[in-house]
Amino acid sequence: MINRRAYLACICVILIWSGWITISRYGVHTVLQPADITLLRYITALLCVSPLVFRHRWRKYKLHQYLTVGLGIGFPYTMLSFYGLRELKAAHVGVLVNGMLPVFGALAAWYILRQRISLVRYGAIVLIFLSNFIMAGGDTFSVGHSTGIMLLLVAAALYTAHMIGIKHWGFEWKDVLVTVSVVNAVLFLPLWFVFPNALFQADIRDIISQAVYQGILVNIVALMFATYAIKHLGTITVSIFMSFVPVSTAVLAWLLLNESLNHFELAGIIGCSIGLFIYARGRLLESQKLILQ
Repeated sequence: MINRRAYLACICVILIWSGWITISRYGVHTVLQPADITLLRYITALLCVSPLVFRHRWRKYKLHQYLTVGLGIGFPYTMLSFYGLRELKAAHVGVLVNGMLPVFGALAAWYILRQRISLVRYGAIVLIFLSNFIMAGGDTFSVGHSTGIMLLLVAAALYTAHMIGIKHWGFEWKDVLVTVSVVNAVLFLPLWFVFPNALFQADIRDIISQAVYQGILVNIVALMFATYAIKHLGTITVSIFMSFVPVSTAVLAWLLLNESLNHFELAGIIGCSIGLFIYARGRLLESQKLILQ
């Protein structure tokens, strides 16, 4: 049976995440430092979910489980992404972080969760992976960008750990909201004083826009949708959908940041779209076979 709500949740996450990459690239090129944006993200989220924090049963999970789920999409992920955004275009950041998720997700789901998928869907993963890297073009992988590339690949690995943790340990959306907000607000606040910061020198409009988008849309709304989708569709399928973020990011960056779309990116957009269709079709056929059996 097709879970339309779960697929709709994936689409919502794609749209929010694409906007996150775009607004983050804008933010790191203002007075705001990566540490400032990270602090705004988790403090805002913590204030919004504070009623859930006091009602949460903290003995429900172990410390390492809280840390894996919390930090996987927490300040290590955001800081790596923000510094990567200083070196690379928004669309290319989407390629390196989200484009790697199907590969990392499939490997982790196979090894840890023992999930198996058909050869058709593995073929779709390969096509999406290649299409994402076609989008990046040749100059992205030059020596001058090596630091940014490494930062973003580590960010992709962290996000994979976050998704696997949710599925493996059975985190519900309320658990995820509380975990991510509390773990990162508590651990990152002291670190904010260590990293370069300029929060009190920034324009109030930049502060508000980053706080609302990062703290509410990304760290609350998107996390709710993503957790629901992971629970009902699994980590591999969600990572496939997340790999479509570079496509929507490229379009948003073209519209909002005047970043041009070259022939590599257009070819990648077409390849990703075909790969996503093949994967979704393969999953549908497998579901129908199970029903008939």
